[in-house]
Amino acid sequence: MSPSYLSPGVYMEEVDRGSKPIEAAGTAVAAFIGYTERAEDIRPDGTRPLLGKPTLVTNWSQYVQKFGGFVKGAYLPDSVYGYFNNGGGRAYIVSVKTLGVASGADGEKDSKSAVAQLGDGGALKITAKQSGSTGNGIGVTAKPNPVEEGKEQTFNLVVTVNGKQAESFDNLTLKKGDNSVETVSTKSKLIHVEVAPTKGGALAIPSGTVSLQGGAVGSKTVSLSDYQGSAADRTGLGGLEAYDDVTMLIAPDLMSAFENKELDGKGIQGVQQALIDYCERVRYCFAILDPLPNMNPQEVKDWRLSVNYDSTRAALYYPWIEIVDIAGGNGKTKYVPPSGHMAGVYARVDDTRGVHKAPGNEIVRGALGLAMQVTKGEQDGLNPIGVNCIRSFPGRGIRVWGARTLTSDPSWRYISVRRLFSMVEASLERGLQWTVFEPNDQMLWMRVTRDISAFLKMQWNAGALFGASADQAFFVKCDAELNPPEVRDVGQMICEIGIAPVKPAEFVIFRLSQYTAEA
Repeated sequence: MSPSYLSPGVYMEEVDRGSKPIEAAGTAVAAFIGYTERAEDIRPDGTRPLLGKPTLVTNWSQYVQKFGGFVKGAYLPDSVYGYFNNGGGRAYIVSVKTLGVASGADGEKDSKSAVAQLGDGGALKITAKQSGSTGNGIGVTAKPNPVEEGKEQTFNLVVTVNGKQAESFDNLTLKKGDNSVETVSTKSKLIHVEVAPTKGGALAIPSGTVSLQGGAVGSKTVSLSDYQGSAADRTGLGGLEAYDDVTMLIAPDLMSAFENKELDGKGIQGVQQALIDYCERVRYCFAILDPLPNMNPQEVKDWRLSVNYDSTRAALYYPWIEIVDIAGGNGKTKYVPPSGHMAGVYARVDDTRGVHKAPGNEIVRGALGLAMQVTKGEQDGLNPIGVNCIRSFPGRGIRVWGARTLTSDPSWRYISVRRLFSMVEASLERGLQWTVFEPNDQMLWMRVTRDISAFLKMQWNAGALFGASADQAFFVKCDAELNPPEVRDVGQMICEIGIAPVKPAEFVIFRLSQYTAEA
């Protein structure tokens, strides 16, 4: 309805009749679930526990700040490092267990706090306020102040975390009172301080720097429920539901649980099935799975057939890859599950070529070798059942040599086709929210057709759709035939869209014949 015009004049109106461009949804954000060294965000205003809570990191330094570095018994740090090294850019970390660091989790017991003595003869006993070796990263420095005539000597206390200053307390004394180091230290989020008289009972002003040591935690057994988490508490898989930008799901420490006998083969299958079910439920996420360790090709084939996964939103990679064991040091190497590195390859291909390009025939950065050299004959038995092999080729490095999902439906055989459709569906869903509650008439149908056609033409121009022309690559139908009165009366608008995705050239065949030239 036009506004009322009651007096002569010039009136300006803004009319919304232009197109509403649809932007392509992101495809390369990974979520890692597993074990970390610690799970605490230590800030000057206090320590924030992160155990079980999805936490965004955009580079390796941010990961180390919140979750620590490489640690024995955890594959997640190596997977995240491999993800960033192979081209990954954003990732959510869900730590379900910390190794050597307490995070206040139920089930962690027999924990100890880091502690140290500071000053000549140990004038101060300093203890971390949280159990676990979080305190092992805490340093404390005491600096005596110059003595002023007629006044008591004081000192300053500086607390650092991993070499960075986190707290400072000035003009402290050893005697009882408001400025007592014992009194002031109650305000600290990190340490507790006790005054310990030196030999002979004297109180000596401390000086120097110490690092707290001895923090540790007891064991915590991880089960399926830890991975599933809770949507209400924003933990585990349930916590990831709040982040609709997650498109890849990786759980490398299922293999740690298997090696440590926390989970048996059925337990691993239960968690991996939960990952697949999550991806099926949220629709736009893709699970990258690992096989059990130390398997030869025949064992992997038998295991794949026994678990019987059937999903268009999951892929399996074999074998494990060999990388530098940074935690072990001395130039040692170790074998790790390939899923994290594969997620990085996905992200790299999406960035350089597009989601329509199959993440195959790509170099695995950081891989020094393979746990098993798969032959062509062995891959002939693995590829048809959806086991994507990683192979080493002389002069061409270690490459991903498979691009199939774990589905029995030939229409969704290839990873690139599944992920392309997920991207298109997510883009349309998010870009067409403006249509809700609009008048359901020909004008709306025309605008929807125009906007979707413009988006799909962009995908065709980028090489994501097959066809010599846009008309061959896709169609969009939204008209009175699809939306008769009985459909409109129940508040529905129906639009049919068809796209022809490009598919990878998995088998490249050149036919040669002998040719005899005529004289």
